[in-house]
Amino acid sequence: MELEHPDPVRAGRRRRVLITGAGGQLGHALAQEFADDDVLALSREGWDVTAPPGDTLSRGDLDLVLHTAAWTDVDGAEADPQGAAAVNIAGTAHAAALRLPLVTFSTDYVFDGRKRTPYVESDGPNPMSAYGRTKLHGEATAGPRAWIVRTSWLFGPNGHNFVRTMLRLGSEHDEVDVVDDQRGSPTYVGHLAGAVRRLVDDDLPKGLWHIAAGGDCTWADLAEAIFEDASVDCTVRRITTAELARRAPRPAYSVLRSERAGAPQLPHWRDGLRACLAEMGR
Repeated sequence: MELEHPDPVRAGRRRRVLITGAGGQLGHALAQEFADDDVLALSREGWDVTAPPGDTLSRGDLDLVLHTAAWTDVDGAEADPQGAAAVNIAGTAHAAALRLPLVTFSTDYVFDGRKRTPYVESDGPNPMSAYGRTKLHGEATAGPRAWIVRTSWLFGPNGHNFVRTMLRLGSEHDEVDVVDDQRGSPTYVGHLAGAVRRLVDDDLPKGLWHIAAGGDCTWADLAEAIFEDASVDCTVRRITTAELARRAPRPAYSVLRSERAGAPQLPHWRDGLRACLAEMGR
């Protein structure tokens, strides 16, 4: 039987936290949220998770793994499903191989979007895309020591995301085309990072958790809110998913809610947007 990992607080020292994918928007937010701990934040250059952890990552030197490294190019995964699997499936297995308490992150795209009420943890997944399938299989590799956090439509002041893209396009064009027939819950990474800290600090049960912003909207709704709150003079032309003609299918409805007792509740997505824009100085 494997011995339980010692509690760093009881041992009289700071918790030692490894963050994978630290160069991304979620990794950056988690590094800020866990700044009081002893954080080892590794970007892809520090650890390419498609390979097993090297000798420099000793289980004895760590207490917690926050695994954010992921292939997030939804359309690119259709063209290179093996590449996406190497990151999202094998990468999660390699993080789990450290045999430490683990938080790993998944997506609303594990669902097919046929419901019209929020998806909860007991709903059966049915991913439509290669990306969604790799994330679902990655969940299965996380093991019994993991909190598996499904979330949706992430945005933050860093990295590549819809908010930053709209701010750029809005400064370059008078009008932008945005899809209006996909509905989800845009989630600010700063709010998600706080919820992850609660999962860990309160030692909530391991397993699957749905954690996403309150409220829901379409991508077009979000774009209009971005332009309004950032005072960008740009209008939104609402279009269909078919008009956009992307390679990978997306769920038409992928709002996430939790049915689990004590699940962290995030603020409304509009509050997250305002917090993000304030952090960006907008």
